[in-house]
Amino acid sequence: MHIGPYHVHLIETCRFALDGGAMFGVVPKNLWAKAYPHVDEHNRIAMAARALLIRGEGRVIVVDAGCGQKMGEKLQSIYALDNSQYTLSNGLAEHGVRPEDVTDFIYTHLHFDHAGGSTRIDSAGQAVPTFPNARHYVQRQQLAWARNPTDKDRASFMPENWEPVAEHGLLQELDGDGELFPGIELRAMHGHTRAMQLVVVRDDSAATSQPAGLVYCADLIPTRAHLPFPYVMGYDNFPLASLQEKQTFIPEAYERRWLLCFEHDAFTDAVQIAPGKKGFEVASEQQLRVAHR
Repeated sequence: MHIGPYHVHLIETCRFALDGGAMFGVVPKNLWAKAYPHVDEHNRIAMAARALLIRGEGRVIVVDAGCGQKMGEKLQSIYALDNSQYTLSNGLAEHGVRPEDVTDFIYTHLHFDHAGGSTRIDSAGQAVPTFPNARHYVQRQQLAWARNPTDKDRASFMPENWEPVAEHGLLQELDGDGELFPGIELRAMHGHTRAMQLVVVRDDSAATSQPAGLVYCADLIPTRAHLPFPYVMGYDNFPLASLQEKQTFIPEAYERRWLLCFEHDAFTDAVQIAPGKKGFEVASEQQLRVAHR
């Protein structure tokens, strides 16, 4: 879809699975399983790991990169990682984009299911940047957290996913909210992990009958089932902060007519929302991917 001067698409990178209880925190299974009824025999829910491709104004921008293809067999089994249908490189190729064409890469945060594909294994067996010509952006506080994580979230950070980028001089640290490029805004959130950044692509001149932008929600709202305020992940380091961030940001997204774009929902790309009986509800859906048979 077009948003202002930009052409925006979601890119499928893989399918994987995470524990449903961890994904929905204190919400009982008999509730979350109705909202997201895709649970396997190990209580894992089906997950996408989508990247966002933004093209325009002379730039080719990729936001997040999925799990990548560097994991060992044990971790692949734990997370049911599946690249049989989707890979980042194939998804980009569907839009005529080669890794070397990418001018800018944005990390929402450095967890493995968001940062893994930003590096790859080369012919010498070394991890190297997937996008060798791109400036890579991360919040300074997030990078510091990733390099010194807590015991709670240590397993989610794998340095091989970003340190080769830093070693090649391609990593740029940011400090807080701001407009990275015209019409592309970053918002720092601190509930899931310190300084995760949402990406907002705006069209300030959009007609009132059209969406005025898109929010790449990362792990603030990973699926449409997480739209209710109390549906906060057990993975979040500061769940009360996540709750407050949702209570503030979701009404703003509605008022500004922004689509909410889901990185991890295996079945829904993006939605427009409207006030409902219990907070905000889905008013309409929008597909932002190339259709696959």
